Amino acid sequence: MTPILYGHPFSSYTWKALIPLYANEVPFVFEELSVDGGGTAWEFVREASPLGKFPVLSDGGHIVFEATAIIEHLVVHHLPDAGLIPADPDKAVVTRQMDRVFDNYVMNLMQESVTEAILKGGKPDSAVLAGVNERLERVYAWLDGWLESYDRPEGVTLIECAAAPSLFYADWVHQITDQWSRLRDWRAHLLALPAVSQCVEDARPFRPNFPLGAPDRD
Repeated sequence: MTPILYGHPFSSYTWKALIPLYANEVPFVFEELSVDGGGTAWEFVREASPLGKFPVLSDGGHIVFEATAIIEHLVVHHLPDAGLIPADPDKAVVTRQMDRVFDNYVMNLMQESVTEAILKGGKPDSAVLAGVNERLERVYAWLDGWLESYDRPEGVTLIECAAAPSLFYADWVHQITDQWSRLRDWRAHLLALPAVSQCVEDARPFRPNFPLGAPDRD
């Protein structure tokens, strides 16, 4: 059976699951969830996980939620030789560690500002935003140093799948400037990858929905 991915084009974690599929030309069906939360696709997603979040992958009897787990599933069942997770155990640990860095310390952190804007009707508390920005700057500085020794792969690994969407949206919340030039340039490199570029373009119509206002770049 052809895998079915349930998600939304503007969702960062949906991007994360889409990138390895696009990059490796895996045949799949994308089931776009409606904005109003209605329909059979949403019913499936709500039943799939404890809190009914997306993305969700349905693949030959397997139902997998959480973007990282979806990528692990793809490695096992579709892409064992794509290099998404290194075969070397020590390198695999580092790859999985960086996956968590981008999810927890970049994407989930910037989401605090987005949530604040949603809760305050587009008028977020400046102190909350400043606190998020301060922490993002610490993460940016750490990542900029990490990149000095990062050996970029030919294709995409779990690291790129996690980094591309998180850095794309984090830059919208607090811009990655020349102060972190390695990180800024790597973000540009990631967005130029065909699989990531496709996600960027597919999400473009939804930019007016970004609660903090989408910047006029990218």
